[in-house]
Amino acid sequence: MSDGNSGYVTGGEYNRDSNYIPDRITADGSGGWPVEAGRYRLVVARACPWANRAVIVRRLLGLEKVISMGMCGPTHDERSWTFDLDPGGRDPVLGYERLQEAFLARFPDYDRGITVPTIVDVPTGQVVTNDFAQMTLDLSIEWTAFHRDGAPDLYPEALREEMDDVMQRVYTEVNNGVYRCGFAGDQAAYDTAYARLFTALDWLTERLSTRRFLMGGSITEADVRLFTTLVRFDAVYHGHFKCNRQKLSEMPVLWAYARDLFQTPGFGDTIDFPQIKEHYYVVHADINPTQVIPQGPDTANWLTPHGREELGGAPFGDGTPPGPPSADETVPADSGPGGLGHR
Repeated sequence: MSDGNSGYVTGGEYNRDSNYIPDRITADGSGGWPVEAGRYRLVVARACPWANRAVIVRRLLGLEKVISMGMCGPTHDERSWTFDLDPGGRDPVLGYERLQEAFLARFPDYDRGITVPTIVDVPTGQVVTNDFAQMTLDLSIEWTAFHRDGAPDLYPEALREEMDDVMQRVYTEVNNGVYRCGFAGDQAAYDTAYARLFTALDWLTERLSTRRFLMGGSITEADVRLFTTLVRFDAVYHGHFKCNRQKLSEMPVLWAYARDLFQTPGFGDTIDFPQIKEHYYVVHADINPTQVIPQGPDTANWLTPHGREELGGAPFGDGTPPGPPSADETVPADSGPGGLGHR
């Protein structure tokens, strides 16, 4: 989601700019953007936890052949995320070098952050939305005509009221809470942020000690949203963002829960640890002026047994896991657990 600002620490408490393009792609097309196979391109970066949500949900629901995916590199400058992983540094579908071009194609005077995930209308090359929270919910509730057979119900209607409350707390206290620690501009702001984060992690520990997933026996979008922060915790947030009361691997319940998800198709196979580390340690130069990327931690422990099956349930309920990712969307073998190389 990072927008390319050169300075992230501005003094006092960190407040996220949450003014996104609110357009939605809907089954009835009432907002001008109808659900349509092949029309839209999801632009993401593997490094970004907010984009990682969309990558996972798209995969779990089997929308890969319906919504194409463009991949930005792990770092960006003040202007924009860039397509430096693609031949010639251009997205092969949009023809853009920078995601910024899609925003300017629709809003010539756009002056806000250029964030991922973003959905782009391929025929016009214009941004549709970068509202990351609504985007993934709409993949579940508006794109049902294109879901794969056996796709999970990630936003069950009967659970939505409670689930919305859980997801809101996860967002404010954990997803954004780690950033509140990392970008705190003074000691008092950091101390408050640190206390809030670990209070929430203790609450999650208690909740997950008796149920396999956040809402019960099967995976929902709530788990996707928590996972993308937990999977980055030891590699980035513990040290870089000073979230260091404990490592995730020292919190037994959350560590086992995170490994359970990591080892589930559609979760761990979207994770590129070297890109994650390169993004945070290089882009946040005001926190890490040397831009040195740490070698550790060893990530092979993500593949160790988790034992969460004892709590019952099934990750996909009555459904089935997604198949393996396509060759062009597969994370390189040396970038997953145990892979310590840098790009």
